[in-house]
Amino acid sequence: MEFRLLGPVEARDGARRVALSGSKVHTVLAALLLARGRVVSDGRLSELLWGWDPPATMNAQIYTYISRLRKLLGPHADLVRRPPGYQLVVFDARVDAVEFERLHEQGVTALREGRLPRASGLLREALALWRGPALSNVSPHLAEAELPQLEEAHTSCLEHRIEADLMLGRHQQLVSELTGLVTEWPVRERLRAQLMTALYRCGRQADALRLFHEGRAILAEELGVDPGPDLVAAYQDVLTGAPKPPVRLFAAPAPAARPFTLPPALADFTARQAEFDELCAALAPPADGARGTFRPRRMLITGMAGIGKTALAVQAAHAMAGEFPDGLLYAPLRQEDGRPQDVAVVLARLLRALGAADEVRDGGDRLEDLIRAYRTRTAGRRVLIVLDGAVNELHLDALLPSTTDAAVLVTSRSRLNAVPGSHTVALAPLDGAESLALLASVAGRQLVERNPQAAELIVGACAGLPLALRAAAARLSARPHWPASRLAGRLADPALRLAELATGGLDTGARLDAALRQRPGDERETARRLAPLKREPFTARDAAEELGVAEDAAEELLERMVEGAVLTMPGIDTQGRPRYRFHALMRLAACGHGACVPAPH
Repeated sequence: MEFRLLGPVEARDGARRVALSGSKVHTVLAALLLARGRVVSDGRLSELLWGWDPPATMNAQIYTYISRLRKLLGPHADLVRRPPGYQLVVFDARVDAVEFERLHEQGVTALREGRLPRASGLLREALALWRGPALSNVSPHLAEAELPQLEEAHTSCLEHRIEADLMLGRHQQLVSELTGLVTEWPVRERLRAQLMTALYRCGRQADALRLFHEGRAILAEELGVDPGPDLVAAYQDVLTGAPKPPVRLFAAPAPAARPFTLPPALADFTARQAEFDELCAALAPPADGARGTFRPRRMLITGMAGIGKTALAVQAAHAMAGEFPDGLLYAPLRQEDGRPQDVAVVLARLLRALGAADEVRDGGDRLEDLIRAYRTRTAGRRVLIVLDGAVNELHLDALLPSTTDAAVLVTSRSRLNAVPGSHTVALAPLDGAESLALLASVAGRQLVERNPQAAELIVGACAGLPLALRAAAARLSARPHWPASRLAGRLADPALRLAELATGGLDTGARLDAALRQRPGDERETARRLAPLKREPFTARDAAEELGVAEDAAEELLERMVEGAVLTMPGIDTQGRPRYRFHALMRLAACGHGACVPAPH
């Protein structure tokens, strides 16, 4: 079986093309293939199929498309339900986008090692996999989300192939091709620099210089920027009569001053060592130093409110600061009241941090202008951008740089399963030992060692939530005359617990309340009605009985609540049905901060 994405989406069984009908089925197949074996949530599929206006029957329609694909693909692929969505495993099938990435990476490695004929051949083979515009028969929503990075990868591969050919002395054959490419992409500076080099080597120095001045005028008129280092270097080389053999494709423009807007790292950061190491490894550059390959560095940290997503992201960003000489940026994606921040406001802040304040006019910039300026400013720069509190994939798309030089760390309560190229780290509550370590780190080890039983009770009341543990530790530190047993006693009463886990800016109850308020009304009402249930974990059937709805409707609602980090899914029962539960403190918040009592039946 072969799957094709680099052109019209197709599935082929040998010489036979599988008869996929309609853009919706092509869209679902492409979304699952681009996820590379990861689960694609129902919500993400809905956004890619219908954007912001899904039909009332979207779940039934998605199920129909999945069933149709399952029948068409047969035994060549495993298409299964994996809450909160679907997963496609293609076994040993060939996917042209994956093959393109492999050949591109091998070609870049050969180019760096000076194996020029091999590099040129591999990169030509990679480019030959493209049969026209990628994803040409999918929905506009999927194309908008995925096409930019595919096209960027194609252009990057093309630039690498041209560099190899230039170094092999094929400048005469390249002039015609490069002239067409520069006409198609007039602001692509590397292609213009390569054409200048080819023209000069063909004895056309005047044409090469004219090409530079035309490019400078276009950049100023369309983007309001000056030529970058690649174009300036090519111009200087032509002026001095000695353009260097390689156009310096890997050079990265750096700002005059390194922007740095990260919050401070936590001096008492504790636990999360495995997740911290995983993020640092993902942020590290490839072993061979290759850049510009297909898969960008995008890390997603998910988990419930108060679980420590922001703290972990900031800590990892500080630890890896040396890998990003062009800057480390931080952007909150929610307002103080928890509502999503306007994307234009976020882009304007990032542009100012990148030294482009002159490109931002208060209230006067269209969103597409800001996006273009942002992607231009981040292109070729080794920057790390922390985007804190993403609401959904569509909220995030405009904020992702279009090249692979930049890395992005995203935090979100929702499971954004289909952020292109993302690697997800899901945070669970801390275990008992980690919780004690965090309490001791903030409140002082002597206090914990002096009152071990009280410390255990405090840890139990906080249920592994780092925000709650920090609030409890801060209260103990601020009241050295209090024995730890006093706070433990007050936390033992569920009706007082959330009120006690608040001090200064560490308000556990307020954070959980805000998380609930930001969910749709049916989810809030469901949380209020299910929180008093004494049987936990519970199934969709249990919820359906309590809510008075069909079991399928209850399961759909519960899956959305899992995706939004209101519920967790600890496993399945003996009959294979998913089980759900509240985090202990989220349950109290859903009950209105009082002790939950059994709901009347």
